[in-house]
Amino acid sequence: MRDSSRLTRRAALGLTAAALPLSAAAPASAATVIGGERLARGGIQVQGTTGLPKKITAHAWLIADCDSGEVLASYNAHRRLAPASTLKMLFADTVLKKFERTERYRVKDSDISDVPAGSSLVGIKPGLTYTVEQLWQGVFLRSGNDAVHVLSHMNGGIAKTVAEMRAKAADLQALDTHVVSPDGFDHKGQLSSAYDLTLFARHGLKDDDFRGYCSTRTANFPAGGKKTFQIQNTDRLLTGAWGLDVYKGLFGVKNGYTSHAGNTFTGGATRDGRTLLVTVMHPALGTNAVYEQTAALLDWGFGKGSSAQPVGVLVDPLSEGGASASASPSKGKGAAGAAGTGTAAGSGSSGPSPWRLAEGGAGTLALLGAGAWALRRRRRAAAAAAVPEPGDTPADSAGTPAG
Repeated sequence: MRDSSRLTRRAALGLTAAALPLSAAAPASAATVIGGERLARGGIQVQGTTGLPKKITAHAWLIADCDSGEVLASYNAHRRLAPASTLKMLFADTVLKKFERTERYRVKDSDISDVPAGSSLVGIKPGLTYTVEQLWQGVFLRSGNDAVHVLSHMNGGIAKTVAEMRAKAADLQALDTHVVSPDGFDHKGQLSSAYDLTLFARHGLKDDDFRGYCSTRTANFPAGGKKTFQIQNTDRLLTGAWGLDVYKGLFGVKNGYTSHAGNTFTGGATRDGRTLLVTVMHPALGTNAVYEQTAALLDWGFGKGSSAQPVGVLVDPLSEGGASASASPSKGKGAAGAAGTGTAAGSGSSGPSPWRLAEGGAGTLALLGAGAWALRRRRRAAAAAAVPEPGDTPADSAGTPAG
């Protein structure tokens, strides 16, 4: 009964978001945006509460409830920016389930010959044999582009992997994202958004291996023969590196840095049975700024954000029943989104990409909005009565090392 209630509420909220017009004076056939009209607006979007951290300098950020998909607050959610190694979440969403973690692979020179100069590396050596588990540890802990390229070649090559990542992004309805390389390295036109990166994290965390890798703090990595060396996760909120405290309840997800992207980070944490996701993209310069601002938003989410009314929703993948905005609302169980699947290499902007806009009806707004709000109220009442569930000098990502 509880699961059925959740699906019904998410469907109602998602369909409401799809029906919202871009302006109050828009006709019934107004264009709509993935996740809801408010997420298309520039500036801070929040309702029903106050107290957001004042010193958030990121170009874009978003905080959402991982379970319900409700977006609690955002700033330039669909602004297209260079993602750096947070794009590796989409790489994992695309490739992770293709190989058994115990499978072994002997690395060839050609597997890492195309790794861009200046990349972060885990230290893979041609001629050595690695398990798939070790390669994924290299991806998640050290953000190793060499590990990404080895797995990509195992998958049939860079071009095939990029094509599959683009298809995966389209299925996830992450239409701000344009993939040029699987590792997140700075390439012209390689773009994503705070909204899309949060989608990648939420989807990935449904998989036990994804969650296990992103929450691993240290691992032993092959050095040849029987020798190993220890690698540490570059997520400073997870390890407490560089003068930061370990964030209570944090379990990942992925950080990144390049000279073009600046710092990017999607972090997830669970407290008192509630799991929140925060994405922060390109804050003002500062050694720990991306982590400090993520922690501040998580603190708000677990505190005053508990009473926030959603300003949007993280949509469901099309392959899992998520409805596109061009479909009839009754045909999809998930939240609605845009139907377009095009990509482009434009620069970041404060608004959504043109192909994110699709035709949608606003005639059902009042009915769906009322239904979603009533269901949300009932769910909150039930949750209140329930017992809570138990709950780096190294390079941060692709590209130049973190400062």
